[in-house]
Amino acid sequence: MTAITAYAGLFVSAFLAATVIPGSSEAVLAALLVGGNGSPWLLLVVATAGNVLGSVTNWYCGRFLAGFRERKWFPISPRRYDQAIRWFRRYGLWSLPFAWLPFVGDPLTVAAGALRVPLAPFVGLVGIGKFARYLVVLAATLHWMG
Repeated sequence: MTAITAYAGLFVSAFLAATVIPGSSEAVLAALLVGGNGSPWLLLVVATAGNVLGSVTNWYCGRFLAGFRERKWFPISPRRYDQAIRWFRRYGLWSLPFAWLPFVGDPLTVAAGALRVPLAPFVGLVGIGKFARYLVVLAATLHWMG
């Protein structure tokens, strides 16, 4: 596998994992590290960038498509959407670094868009959390490898 293919595959995996499409970009990152495919630090940056851009896609869905949340094609169920709105109203911007959490992270990023959170602080706070999560995966994988 070429390094370009590794980076592109990781980016796509991380992007999709941040949307409502299930995926495990952490496993892809770990596999690439174990296989020696690419620079660990560049893989960390690529995974973070893809995952943050996936969350920005969710933010746009919330910002511009929230009026359609009752439709079948809307990426989050009405129950999860309402739950995320409540969570965000309770914890505010400081919930965004936890956008990487399973089940609540994707709806949280849609809720942030629907509640008109400005994009710059959204990207910064989501980016901090996603970077930290991938850094832990990177460190654990490299430690396991010896």
